[in-house]
Amino acid sequence: MKRELSGIGMTSQRTRARMIERLRADGIRDERVLAAMAAVPRHIFVEEALASRAYEDMALPIGLKQTISQPFVVARMIELLAAGRELGKTLEIGAGCGYQAAVLAQMAKDVYAVERLAPLLDKARANLRHLRLFNVRLKHADGNLGLAEAAPFDTIILAAAAGSVPQALLGQLAVGGRMILPLGGAAQSLCLIERSARGYSEIRLEAVHFVPLVAGVD
Repeated sequence: MKRELSGIGMTSQRTRARMIERLRADGIRDERVLAAMAAVPRHIFVEEALASRAYEDMALPIGLKQTISQPFVVARMIELLAAGRELGKTLEIGAGCGYQAAVLAQMAKDVYAVERLAPLLDKARANLRHLRLFNVRLKHADGNLGLAEAAPFDTIILAAAAGSVPQALLGQLAVGGRMILPLGGAAQSLCLIERSARGYSEIRLEAVHFVPLVAGVD
């Protein structure tokens, strides 16, 4: 059954607007990012029983021990990637329910989203179909390996924490491109990587908490 995109009550446009004002108050400054977040109805990406909490700043379960990231973290990661540039061709590792891919699709030319769990990929396909986002391509694959057939990418974003930066992803990042990922085990931090003609540079940022990046497909 098709979910109501506009929402009512705690899933209404007014509630979504309050989320945007909270993101702005918490330090998100890029109006492109705020507009992208405002354009995507987060409540259709979670179970109906949790829809009334969709616009709170918190991660929510989406099944299979996975979560939809909290809105601030999504906005923060995209803002860092987009600072002073366009996202261009973008690779997302860990599509989950499709929410972050939908936000990225508001700003990126093309989004390639990889998910290792087939049931979640099916959910993402259904959710994105509702929004008629024709610049998103989904793939059932091991995110550690990236997506060589579509590389290079201007932007790469990981929605799962890696113990170390996957070498395949470094190789698929275009010169002039940026990648952001949660890095670490029990203690994780955001890591922003840029590739220039001279090589790679890395900046460690604030602490975060993501599910781990797992190899293989299911």
